[in-house]
Amino acid sequence: MHPDLIAGLPIKTYGFCMALGFIAAWQVLSWLCRRTGRAAEPLSNLLMLMMFSGIVGARLEYVREFWGREFAANPLSVFKVWQGGLVFYGGLILAIVVFFVWCRVRRERMAQVADLFVTVIPLAHAFGRVGCFFYGCCYGRVSDCACAVAFPRRSPAWVAQVDGGLIPESAQSALPVLPTQLFEAAAVLCLFAVLLFVFLRNWRKRPGFTTGCYLIGYACIRFCIEFLRDDMRQRVGSLSIGQTISIGLVFLGIAFILVSLLRFRAENCKIFGPTKQERS
Repeated sequence: MHPDLIAGLPIKTYGFCMALGFIAAWQVLSWLCRRTGRAAEPLSNLLMLMMFSGIVGARLEYVREFWGREFAANPLSVFKVWQGGLVFYGGLILAIVVFFVWCRVRRERMAQVADLFVTVIPLAHAFGRVGCFFYGCCYGRVSDCACAVAFPRRSPAWVAQVDGGLIPESAQSALPVLPTQLFEAAAVLCLFAVLLFVFLRNWRKRPGFTTGCYLIGYACIRFCIEFLRDDMRQRVGSLSIGQTISIGLVFLGIAFILVSLLRFRAENCKIFGPTKQERS
């Protein structure tokens, strides 16, 4: 756990990783624009808007969930985003709203632009999860497996274990926990590779297909990772709030794929269907 990138300087590793994720996503997005013949410049403003709204939405959801525990005594700490404390689904929802508004104003085809962005989102997300690991948030269950890590004193895992009576306050580190941040980072990197392949094969013929694959793919990753996490999260019955949202995203992703395939089939019927002479 290294919350400070350089000791003595006000540069947080979490914020640094987020910046690297943004740069990497923009580089790949620019390359995809060149491959598809789109101008990258108009999308740069949208990417900035979505990144900013994503951070705001992720922070608002985190504050909503943990207001009484972390922010009620010091409301100004709400603005210390660089110290960690974001909920990805909160950011995703607000970024989607901004995306739809932008496309409506610009009169862009939403499915085509969405395919571009969802292809690079997992890449930025992977960097963000590495930042989570360095900060110590989003940690996993206590474990004695070889990959488990022991976060130091005052880390989120240490605080939760002290509050839960698992370790004494004099403990210099938390009990070893699963590094679910790194598990998710690896999983979304794999998802990025898959989506890149899917996008390059389908961007022209099946707009919206890549978006559906992203929604289903990430929802499945998040649903499984949630079983391994041990940080405090809201519950919806026996499931976490993240798992509940994941189920909804799976259905939404299926809808995107079905619409994409039906449109492709309809267009093929128009192109390859019988001529008037043949029908007569």
